[in-house]
Amino acid sequence: MRAAFEIGGMKIAAGTQALVDLPVARLSNHTPVTLPVRVIHGQKNGPTLFVSAALHGDEILGVEVIRRLINTPGLKALKGTLLCVPIVNVFGFLSKSRYLPDGRDLNRVFPGFPGGSLAAELAFLFMEEIAKRSDFGIDLHSGSNNRSNLPQLRVDLVSNELRELAETFGAPVIVQSSLREGSLRKAAREAGLEVIVYEAGEALRLDELSVRGGVRGILHVMHKLGMLGPRHANRSQHKPVFAKSSKWVRAPDGGIFRALKGLGESIAAGDTIGGITNPYEGTDIPVIAEVDGIIIGKTNVSVVNRADALFHIAKVPRPGPAQGKIDEIATALGEDPIFDEDEIV
Repeated sequence: MRAAFEIGGMKIAAGTQALVDLPVARLSNHTPVTLPVRVIHGQKNGPTLFVSAALHGDEILGVEVIRRLINTPGLKALKGTLLCVPIVNVFGFLSKSRYLPDGRDLNRVFPGFPGGSLAAELAFLFMEEIAKRSDFGIDLHSGSNNRSNLPQLRVDLVSNELRELAETFGAPVIVQSSLREGSLRKAAREAGLEVIVYEAGEALRLDELSVRGGVRGILHVMHKLGMLGPRHANRSQHKPVFAKSSKWVRAPDGGIFRALKGLGESIAAGDTIGGITNPYEGTDIPVIAEVDGIIIGKTNVSVVNRADALFHIAKVPRPGPAQGKIDEIATALGEDPIFDEDEIV
């Protein structure tokens, strides 16, 4: 019999699961706050994977992704251990805020340390109890500040193995993304494991395509890691689009912004992709693309100031064919057999 998984003073026997509350702090009214972790400990040996969401408290799409993941019947045959943390930043989640009560961004203070700020202590707890006990991690995010993201992966592609896992996930676009100081990805690498980031949708909102893409991607990665059977293999023949870098198109002036292009559309340098109107004079200033690529993010706010971020462009040399790939992946997602019987909505 496989040994029990121990966390937070609890022992989870092989072939069982449990919700473990890791103490964090107390609110000002003395209400205790914990970091809840759903531990699914398979009967057979295998890797340990963590899946986390709401590192930024208003990014709730990943919370729904993990809810559906936990309820997937295929997990009954799990090999290894799955650690699910639907809400890392409980404080931000309760207040519908990206940040912690002291205004800190949790994803800029990893690996954290005991006795520091609330953010530092929460980051330290996550690293010690979750990340360092895992072999691999998937962190779920959404667009912030009224921005929407096309489903995509952010990965620092340092090995063929990591590239294969990223491709297996099956997101329409994979963006090469260097590690940032204080991020979970950087702290995880320094601790000996890799983390890929799934970005999709908008803060405080759900959309079905992005949720399904997240659930499907995680199940595909789990199959690739040997945690699930062939039912969850990635059978898609559509390769994701790779982008070595990305660039924001910013507002050339303030006014009323109109987008002429949407998420997933291809653009070429010199294209007019939007316009900004002066509300008093009626003049129109074009928003011009500076690079070839695919739109992977855009603002949903129509009142803008000069230099506001409007479009996020993944730099792709031949964006026309790349858009075709994205359209095919989106269509395949809606027809994926994984969701015929295994997805819990």
